[in-house]
Amino acid sequence: MKYLKAIVLLLLLSACSPILVNYDYDNKIDFTTYKTYNYSPDRDTGLSELDEDRLLDAIDSIMTLKGLKLSNTPDFFINVKSGEYQNNQQSAVGVGLGGTGRNIGGGLSIGLPIGALVNRQITIDFIDQTKNKLFWQAISKSSYSPKASPEKRDSKFKAIAKKTLSKYPPKQKQ
Repeated sequence: MKYLKAIVLLLLLSACSPILVNYDYDNKIDFTTYKTYNYSPDRDTGLSELDEDRLLDAIDSIMTLKGLKLSNTPDFFINVKSGEYQNNQQSAVGVGLGGTGRNIGGGLSIGLPIGALVNRQITIDFIDQTKNKLFWQAISKSSYSPKASPEKRDSKFKAIAKKTLSKYPPKQKQ
């Protein structure tokens, strides 16, 4: 029973793959001047219409919590791009030889890939509307299940938005 619990726990932990995020920003920008935003009118997110709505709704809720307002005359535009990629599965062949006393034994093992993992990269750019200049960017990478239910997709996009926007605005040295 103890082993069964350990296996179930391990499976749950492996199912909750992390969301990895890289951030970059212009350290000469005063982020307190940005109060309003909107989405780039010529954005091409690379997401389905439903997934795009899920992600933008998640971004809106985080931006509202940060005190920023969606506006028709924004201080900056948000541009979202995404793409899918598969991790390369690496097959391996291992050969071993060993023994004890007079007995010698050998072994051969072969690693076979069991399905490729699909991942999604989402890039969120903040572009100053008046200068038409990128001032903040976050790139997230996470697992993606094309067969996920709408509820799981919604949950995943909320988690991505929360993690991705957690470092905005960046803490700047005074």
